[in-house]
Amino acid sequence: MASASPEIQQRATQLRQQLQKASYAYYVLDEPIMEDAVYDRLYRELEELETQYPELIVPDSPTQRVGDIPADKFISVRHNIPLYSLENAFNLAEFTKWQERWQRHLASIPDNFEYVCELKIDGSALALTYENGLLVRGVTRGNGVTGEDITQNIRTIQTIPLRLNLDNPPARVEVRGEAFLPIDIFEKINQARATAGEALFANPRNAAAGTLRQLDPKIVSERKLAFFAYTLYIADAEKSQPDNLQVPGISSDEFFNPTTQWESLELLQEMGFKVNPHRQVFQSLEAVADYYNSWDNARQNLPYLTDGVVVKLNSHELKEKLGFTQKFPRWAIALKYPAEEAPTQVENITVNVGRTGAVTPLALLQPVELAGTTVQRATLHNKDFIEQLDVRIGDTVIIRKAGEIIPEIVRVLPELRPENSQTFQMPHNCPECNQPLVKPENEAATRCINASCPAILRGSLVHWASRDALDIRGLGEKIVRQLVEANLVNSVADLYDLTVEQIASLERMGTKSAQKLVNAIAESKKQPYSRVLYGLGIRYVGKVNAELLANYFTTIAQLAQAQTANLAAINGIGSEIAQAVSEWFQIPANQTLIERLQAADLQLAKSSDRETSRQTQSLAGKTFVVTGTLPNLKRAEAEDLIKQAGGKISSSVSSKTDYLVVGENPGSKLEKAQKLKITQLSEAELRKMIE
Repeated sequence: MASASPEIQQRATQLRQQLQKASYAYYVLDEPIMEDAVYDRLYRELEELETQYPELIVPDSPTQRVGDIPADKFISVRHNIPLYSLENAFNLAEFTKWQERWQRHLASIPDNFEYVCELKIDGSALALTYENGLLVRGVTRGNGVTGEDITQNIRTIQTIPLRLNLDNPPARVEVRGEAFLPIDIFEKINQARATAGEALFANPRNAAAGTLRQLDPKIVSERKLAFFAYTLYIADAEKSQPDNLQVPGISSDEFFNPTTQWESLELLQEMGFKVNPHRQVFQSLEAVADYYNSWDNARQNLPYLTDGVVVKLNSHELKEKLGFTQKFPRWAIALKYPAEEAPTQVENITVNVGRTGAVTPLALLQPVELAGTTVQRATLHNKDFIEQLDVRIGDTVIIRKAGEIIPEIVRVLPELRPENSQTFQMPHNCPECNQPLVKPENEAATRCINASCPAILRGSLVHWASRDALDIRGLGEKIVRQLVEANLVNSVADLYDLTVEQIASLERMGTKSAQKLVNAIAESKKQPYSRVLYGLGIRYVGKVNAELLANYFTTIAQLAQAQTANLAAINGIGSEIAQAVSEWFQIPANQTLIERLQAADLQLAKSSDRETSRQTQSLAGKTFVVTGTLPNLKRAEAEDLIKQAGGKISSSVSSKTDYLVVGENPGSKLEKAQKLKITQLSEAELRKMIE
């Protein structure tokens, strides 16, 4: 086996130092410097390097310990049973490999083995000890072997019973679970902290951890932590020492002996603990995969945060046979959802010219999985942003998903920066047309002001064809580039003059595909006036503002002649947008574009069709909430239909809600609607109301 190069040795050293620093900040200082997902990725990178080059393994590597040092503000105690962390799988392929691994450790595999799936709560793990039914000790996870005794704080959590709900409890019971903050409580805490001028918690998990370690139990009580129990150990009745707790099961004939994880969860609930209601038992990997996939979107409607699914073998007998590795139980795994943040390295920095002429720097990255997709680039916004971050080629950076746009870099890890790195300099000329770039004094963006720049034209065409604008299916970036390079299109109006023969002449475009695109372009003529306004790409005019303008100025001619003051007087428009709209219509080229679009028969006025008018009134004065996955419509499409029919959209259920439109996996909104006796509608029933 080849030895590690000096560069790889340096990388491993840097990773060890950074992970140790992050662990100290998290466990000892209570001041996290890194998201869990980022820590997991860097940990995985170090683990892979040590696997490939065993000589890199040193005794103090984070991979060679179960956990990290607990804080010393509370009394440190030894756990009766070690709190092992779970191995992580970041996709279904890794989950499949885990099954193959545990099965290799058995002489024979039972035909009827089962998996118990539980949502992985994003909180803080606790170990609770009960003696003769009374809570006597509560300990944080710490490093898995020792933790902090925070019994007084734990006693304030309403979902943790002070006495087990049993007539004849065993002598000693050990319960494991997760303390967490519900999202609404977390938001109230942060609002109060903001009012008091205090630093905000980064997320509910950090807030829960910080709450548990408060020295004053009254503060813990005020913050209303919750708790889900998920593991049960019961001591052998004939042995009294905590170290003799069995894993799991009991030998007492006077007490129910759970033989499965599911029975343990049921017993925990009988004892008085809250157990997550979404747990399920499955007999196959495929069923587990369906469960995992179904909660990927549905978890957004839960009143607490979950970042994955914990999968455990149901049989306690199988668990005992499999045992543990040095760090993990072989019989359980955490199947995590794609991270919202991830570390990667910057391979290069380039620039992109958008439809408004803004020149945006882009970081070209080592490919990394983020929120279910492979990310290879991230926006750097502008020159000031680059200087503020001090991001350089070769840097290890943290990228974050921001909606459905290109992921952005949120911070740099300078400890992992290579030697002799250089700062990035913005170009002086446009990379597309070579014309000089300008940076207006009142703007952060650098711009190309050449109206004939091919990049600006391409961006305008892609925007025009986008889903929220004219929604021209099949007209993507590749086809747009070909049309521009072939000089077939020089404005959006040229799209409506294209012929099947012209499109078919493009590379990899046959007659059938060309005909589909021509049909899609023709179909876009039916899109409403507000979408056309949005598609024009007027600066600052987004989808919502386009609808406002279309409602106040019902024809494009009225809008073109509107005074700036009249535009600014519209609630939601304002002076900046008004000025941009007025200036756009004063440009001769734009006036010509409107004339050509009128000639092409696009909708440049609000429809006065009686049927449309009737539909517009059918939901007037009613408030709707949409939840779950609908069979045919995306949520945004359903909300558009409701608004077009005169209805109002709300993001949350309240007494003012008239209807709840329900799809699959509706979550907590359905429960609240049922309590308030709000009428529920299926997608079909909604369509019927509109029609």
